[in-house]
Amino acid sequence: MNSKTEEFYKKLEQRLEETSAWPSEYIFKFIVPTDQEKINKISEFFNHTGAVIKTKKSSKGKYTSVSIRLTMKSPESVIQKYKLVGYQIEGVISL
Repeated sequence: MNSKTEEFYKKLEQRLEETSAWPSEYIFKFIVPTDQEKINKISEFFNHTGAVIKTKKSSKGKYTSVSIRLTMKSPESVIQKYKLVGYQIEGVISL
């Protein structure tokens, strides 16, 4: 992981600690090229967690946004999920 990415995650963790009481509901947002296999793989990372998963294709259908609402234990657990998805799915953008 490069230093820019590490710094991003550090800042995100600090903001999450400052703005929420944990455990807290969190909405993960990802954008991925429209590929059902990649969308399914993102969903698999959140299976059996009680997550509510919604997808929406872009106006031209080239990309799909995946929103996942889930109660998380801590800012660290949020970061771990982002890293898990980001490292294992090529072309995903985490928001």
